[in-house]
Amino acid sequence: MSDSSPLPPVRLRSEAELARDALAAPLLSRAALLARWAGPDTRVDAGGELVEEQVPAAAEVLGLSDEDAAAWTSEAWRVAIDTGLVEVVDEEEGTVTQGADLALLTSGSPGDVLGVWLGALETVLADASVPDLDDLVDAVDEDGEIDLSSLDWDLEAEAEFLDGVLANLYLLTVSEDGPGDGPVPLPVLAASMIVPDDMGEPTDDVLEQVSDAMMRLDDQFRLLEPIGLVDFQPVDEALMADVDEEPAAPVDDTDVSRYGMVRLTPLGLYGVRTRLEEAGVSAPTVGELADKGADALLDSTSVFPAAAAQAETEQWLARREPLAAARELLAAARGTDLGAPLRRLRCQQALSLVGTEAEPALREVLDDQELGGLARVWLTENGAADVPAPSEAMVFWLTVDTVAAQLAAEGNSEELQALVEGLAAQHSGFFATAWRVDHPATAEVLEAMGRLHPDKKVAKAARKAAFKARSQHGS
Repeated sequence: MSDSSPLPPVRLRSEAELARDALAAPLLSRAALLARWAGPDTRVDAGGELVEEQVPAAAEVLGLSDEDAAAWTSEAWRVAIDTGLVEVVDEEEGTVTQGADLALLTSGSPGDVLGVWLGALETVLADASVPDLDDLVDAVDEDGEIDLSSLDWDLEAEAEFLDGVLANLYLLTVSEDGPGDGPVPLPVLAASMIVPDDMGEPTDDVLEQVSDAMMRLDDQFRLLEPIGLVDFQPVDEALMADVDEEPAAPVDDTDVSRYGMVRLTPLGLYGVRTRLEEAGVSAPTVGELADKGADALLDSTSVFPAAAAQAETEQWLARREPLAAARELLAAARGTDLGAPLRRLRCQQALSLVGTEAEPALREVLDDQELGGLARVWLTENGAADVPAPSEAMVFWLTVDTVAAQLAAEGNSEELQALVEGLAAQHSGFFATAWRVDHPATAEVLEAMGRLHPDKKVAKAARKAAFKARSQHGS
């Protein structure tokens, strides 16, 4: 994922709500409990880990008593140390004290709390990239040391893989055609990392890689859920009962859920977005443009999905008087550059959210070649009286501008094809006139109509008109 392709904006909860979620995350709350429990008699080893004989008492403080109690207690202690909730006083003696950051969880700002939580998240992500205990035990050499070279494992590659998985899960969550607040099947997420985009039917080797990745993610998401990053439904253990048999392919949605389901929590969206931004990826949030000018609003939302563009525009309009907002939007919509048609489309969509108080602004641009057409559309749709009829030149200019905007927004979509067919059907001499339209995108629009129209005769007429338009403009 590159910073040249900004992600759709995400709607985040307020910092106060996110901070409450962070404090409620089981792993961070356990780390805080251990930090308050730690005292002069608490001892740690050279690595800052609790000495073995103190783990049962720490587990009891946390109310943990099952077979995983020691593992979760050690994880909580590691979070407490890494986030500064606990500090090692004397490495030789192995003594500790409560850290300065512990007070942030009770008296700090929401931003302070989230800062501690992000630190905890980094600890958990690092732990999730480490091989499981069984693999580490198998890698112990004759001297009792772990021989990492004997493992088929690369820490950097594992961390990058997990980062990529979380980025893909974020993208699926914020995309307009994604699951939104719904969960993503684990096989889909694994396949998004393994299967090439241009691959038709995956090979057996690729399917085996997807299966391996899915099982690795099952382990990792089990670790990530207690920090509040995800809601996770693990892989049904019955599917793994017979290690010698490959599980059958899922046949319906209920069956798919047995292979694991995961979704980012609202806190998880915040966490992954923060890490993406730190990595240089543009990951905007809804509302970031509310204090910017209309030019920034129209330029930025031009690459947003329609729903995201509307959400951003609503917040922008909420801070302005309708008439002043309409004037600013119309001024920013002018231009003959490549991005201008899409800016005007976003302007038109924004104006549809403004009440009738904006009418004077629309009347002021009735004679403007670039804005007069959309002004008439707005006035008519809002029931205004005495709306002057547009000239033929204005109608054709607006038509070219509209198709150019749709091309920029959606490419060769079914909706655009329907628009093209409708235009050709409504105007029998459309192409005879359209090539003369003084619009920078005239030739491009006519070429697109030639590509999209299913009638070969009409398509040929469009291509001929496009050639004439290019000849007229010397391009």
